[in-house]
Amino acid sequence: MVAANRFEIVGTPHQDRASRVAQLRELGFSWADLAEEPYWIDQIVTMPRPLFEELEAASGKLWLILDKTARYIHGKPEFYELLGIPEVLWDALDILPIPQEGLISRYARFDFAISNEGAIKLLELNADTPTGYVEASIATPWLCKEAGIASPNAGMAQRVAEAWGFERPEVAACVGYGEHMEDSGTIEALVKHSGLQMRCVDCLELWVDEGVLKDGEGRMIRSLFALYPKEWMAVDEGGEALAYAIESGNLTIYNGIHSILLQSKGLLATVWGLYELGLVFDEKEREAISRYMLPAYNNPVFEGSFVSKSMFGREGGSVRLFNQVGELELADVDGYDTSELFPLVYQKRAELSRIETAVGELHLLTGMFVINGVPCGMLGRAGGPITGNTSYFVAIGVREV
Repeated sequence: MVAANRFEIVGTPHQDRASRVAQLRELGFSWADLAEEPYWIDQIVTMPRPLFEELEAASGKLWLILDKTARYIHGKPEFYELLGIPEVLWDALDILPIPQEGLISRYARFDFAISNEGAIKLLELNADTPTGYVEASIATPWLCKEAGIASPNAGMAQRVAEAWGFERPEVAACVGYGEHMEDSGTIEALVKHSGLQMRCVDCLELWVDEGVLKDGEGRMIRSLFALYPKEWMAVDEGGEALAYAIESGNLTIYNGIHSILLQSKGLLATVWGLYELGLVFDEKEREAISRYMLPAYNNPVFEGSFVSKSMFGREGGSVRLFNQVGELELADVDGYDTSELFPLVYQKRAELSRIETAVGELHLLTGMFVINGVPCGMLGRAGGPITGNTSYFVAIGVREV
């Protein structure tokens, strides 16, 4: 066991990795190895229970703060523009009713930087199409149980069943269904955990006919869960037709269209701006913002180190780290750079904790899923200072001391 301040690495990789990978595949996690390269680290990161409880509570507070901010900007096109939300979605945002408090998105994931000393800082929220669900809901509980470590993730499937029991999508879709292992496995696990009878399809086989979404066989789809980023409706062929199907009420998409208000990283800058102006938030909310959020702006106005990223960047794409004197230190080269399509947001830099693993010293990114409005499961990703496509999955558990 190697200590890394508040985090500890437990165990050593099993000598027979192939058998462990096969067991995980049987459970539904079929990409523990990708192209014969290990994606999963066969060790467990643990955090002390008081730190986990603080993280869980912080997630609940920040969830409601971001929800409140999304409602504040709803219906204000000047904010839509500031957040980089494509105009093709503006009508749907204003025409369709915004969901009830805390449920603009029913399937989301926070990403946090937690320092070695235990300081928690929010980096971003994926409130639209988060992946990592199988790693968190299936692999992590099993790996922790095998090691005799507590996992708080066991209730994730129940939360999905609650969320989809209300929404009841007819179809689940992703791009490259049956070929893209991670996305296909993610929607299959969500469908299984929902308890609903649904079919899974490839987004590329869907088409819009006079405002009605249809599958490859011409069957009408009235409600759809899709791992398809909503901002791509601004650039994809057929995106405008899909947006029309949604705004006209012929199609209900999950997460709902308003989740893009939460998805834009520009919302973090909006929260910080309102906080500095003393608007919107009460004293408890202001305390949570001060403690758990990072200063963020639409312009690089920092003295000291900061980060720039596209308002709709994913998997580390478009992230650039700047040092104390404002010089570019590191840029992501693996993810897709969307900074030419969407505006940038600038955020004060927070260092990730460092853990010593079997594959070397890595930076740990801690995810927290929020499903049906409830923080309910951690996801560990470990890699370089920028957590991107080449990062590893490592299970996170909770220790009692």
